[in-house]
Amino acid sequence: MRIFHRSPSATGRLALALWLTLLCNPLHTYAAGQMPPDTATVLPPEVTRALNAAGLPPGQFAVAVQAVDAAAPRLLHNAARPMNPASVMKLVTTYAALEKLGPAYTWKTELRGDNAPRDGRLEGNLYLVGSGDPALTLERFWLLLRQLRDRAEVRQIGGDLVADRRAYRLPPFDPAAFDNEPLRAYNVNADAALVNYTALRFTLVPDLAAGSVRLVQEVPQEGLAVNARIAPGAGECGDWREKLTVRFDPAGKRLDIGGTFPLVCGEKPLHLAPLAGDAYLAGLFRPLWRELGGQFAGQVREGPTPVGGVPLLRWESPSLAEIVRDTNKYSSNVMARHLFLALADTPAGEAATLAGARQGLRQVLAEKGLSFPELAVENGSGLSRDDRIAARSLLQLLLAAWKSPVMPEFVASLPLAGRDGTLKRRFGNGSSAGRAHLKTGSIEGVRAWAGYVTDAGGRRWALVALAGGPKAGAAWGPVEALLEWVATQSPTPQAAPSTPLSN
Repeated sequence: MRIFHRSPSATGRLALALWLTLLCNPLHTYAAGQMPPDTATVLPPEVTRALNAAGLPPGQFAVAVQAVDAAAPRLLHNAARPMNPASVMKLVTTYAALEKLGPAYTWKTELRGDNAPRDGRLEGNLYLVGSGDPALTLERFWLLLRQLRDRAEVRQIGGDLVADRRAYRLPPFDPAAFDNEPLRAYNVNADAALVNYTALRFTLVPDLAAGSVRLVQEVPQEGLAVNARIAPGAGECGDWREKLTVRFDPAGKRLDIGGTFPLVCGEKPLHLAPLAGDAYLAGLFRPLWRELGGQFAGQVREGPTPVGGVPLLRWESPSLAEIVRDTNKYSSNVMARHLFLALADTPAGEAATLAGARQGLRQVLAEKGLSFPELAVENGSGLSRDDRIAARSLLQLLLAAWKSPVMPEFVASLPLAGRDGTLKRRFGNGSSAGRAHLKTGSIEGVRAWAGYVTDAGGRRWALVALAGGPKAGAAWGPVEALLEWVATQSPTPQAAPSTPLSN
């Protein structure tokens, strides 16, 4: 057990605390999944100074740090307090998915027909039978339709395209409920027959010479009118997304994009999700099928596949390891929702539910010796005001993942500081650049980080930092100081002298 060095004035208190610690906890290594008592600890002075400079109250900041080869934590601060982890909750979801399903797991999407095709014509309906593939992107959907044409030899579809979404049974969903931003792609819900994340991708292309901004639509969407009037803006790029205005008229299927865009930003992607379910699928399927030379005059609707439907094709998703990487590197909410639902233990033919997913998650954690009584998880993505977990629990999960056979896939899925994913432009100038794999989380009033850091001596550390409250957005500085403290440790780390936190 490592003991922090304290100031001489605290010698008496330290001796008493040490005696009590030894009385209650004889020196020994802690078994996997166990933690020593969460006694109060003092943060390193550089972190304390950064907290004070940021105006972030210490009580709204939780930290847990432990070397992956150590028997006990090096640093715990508010580590037992349940806090909202935002997207860091994806670590719980993705770890459980890797453990339960295995890195090679894939989802299957089937195309079935009412009849077998004859002479290139499919009489009756075409059924898209979803199992929850989180990664049936535009390109993969196009390849699926190409195989329908070339392998199944279908050129004409005589009936409707029917999306079978029975693999999930979900409550009614309002994309505006979380933050009143229903058009943002991060608010898309899970869909057993999800195609291309139900999102539209645009690229904002500034023309410096002409002093104008062009909007390029990357994803076809038949029947949707897009009206772009974006004025060129001066000044720094900053939070360019907030300078745009987006309005959608569902009755007229019209999307208006306006506002200003700073020319110095360069090209930027813009992802929107004005349509959902059958409306989106119809607008994507029709032009793609037509480009492939196919004919279709029916409707696109939801419905069940009849018993005895004729199998035409089966499409396999990328491996779970690949999907976990995209989920964590780029913090995809809809992919995390799908991974979460995959944790539900459902008998054949029954639908996955959120309640079943929560039960499945706890079962996986219990099997790995992880008990988090405070854990509250809504949908597995972290896009929730009600999610809760303690920094100490996240630390336990990171340590368990490090010792797991799925460790390589799990660690490789985390953004690398200053290099890629959501950390491409963060922590790029400090000692942790290229040496910290961290998942980040951010919603209003919450900032979170969790992952692994390699110190100067090559030792690996698990690290968790959670911030909540009105000043949570200022926590980047304290976390950068914490990362620097861990990354510059010696091969045999010694705790830095502590200084008290100011209130």
